[in-house]
Amino acid sequence: MATLTIRNVDPELQKRLRVRAALNGRSMEAELRHILKDVLRAHDDEHEVSLAESIRRRFAPFGGVDDLVLPPREAVGEPPEFKD
Repeated sequence: MATLTIRNVDPELQKRLRVRAALNGRSMEAELRHILKDVLRAHDDEHEVSLAESIRRRFAPFGGVDDLVLPPREAVGEPPEFKD
């Protein structure tokens, strides 16, 4: 596992981190890991797109699908009968 060193941290920020860590029952190091994990997970969630949005984005350069004209539906015939 990697080790990170953060230099020149504002003393007020460090104090707030210490308080937040204590309120959550974690060390400052564990609190930082938790914060980083939450922020990066939220960032990943922003990039997840529904299937409908993915289709819309794919066809946008070709004029999109919003103005797509669909032909009217027609009744279909009876299904075929199969003999045993």
